[in-house]
Amino acid sequence: MRNTVDLNSDVGESFGAYKLGLDEAVLGHVSSVNIACGWHAGDPMVMEKTVASAKENKLGIGAHPGYPDLIGFGRRNLEVTPREARNYLIYQIGALDAFARAAGTSLQHIKLHGAFYNMVSANAAMAKEVAKAICDVDRQLIVLALAGSELAKAAREAGLRVAEEVFADRAYNSDGSLVSRKLAGAVIHDKNLAVLRVKRMVNEGKVTAIDGTDIAINADSICVHGDNPEAVAFVKLIRERLEADGIQIRPMKEFV
Repeated sequence: MRNTVDLNSDVGESFGAYKLGLDEAVLGHVSSVNIACGWHAGDPMVMEKTVASAKENKLGIGAHPGYPDLIGFGRRNLEVTPREARNYLIYQIGALDAFARAAGTSLQHIKLHGAFYNMVSANAAMAKEVAKAICDVDRQLIVLALAGSELAKAAREAGLRVAEEVFADRAYNSDGSLVSRKLAGAVIHDKNLAVLRVKRMVNEGKVTAIDGTDIAINADSICVHGDNPEAVAFVKLIRERLEADGIQIRPMKEFV
């Protein structure tokens, strides 16, 4: 049983006149945030505001780079070369890092977004290229990666700090990958069940896959969402239940 865990949420995903998520509401319940860098969501004004809010709330700040796909919100698969993946990453980290520096703070971590995240989690060659790119930009960045993924392995092999991530409301395949959102049962809507699963992942290092088998899983950080009032209430519930078990919620840089 562990006594410390990070709660992270994807934020800064509004764009221009379009508002997405309840960022201000969720910031009070998490310990780290992943801020969109302008390619799948976000824009310079949103990035500036979100960095400032994260700093004010004393949260760990992470770059959240995705594919250049605003219309598809970065969730559509794109065919990219290793060099493209590398440069997509460097470009977006650089953008958010500049806003962090301008605000008098710094980046804690990096977490890929959507289809980019899924591809690099499963593709060993791409994972090594991404890990190398992160090393070349800033070896102090923590890599927030899907627990047990190729990226988690590649980042460790490259000498980077890794925080393994689990999802509060997503179903898992028996190989540790996330069940596709296109399939029934991919998202867990029963909040009490989701909380029980989270507590088991943190306390026992296990989760029940969609086929009924138990798989080992390491939960350094739990991904939660703040898309609507119900989601924010769920984040609050998770934190309350974990703290009731004596588990501290802290930014990942304090224990990874």
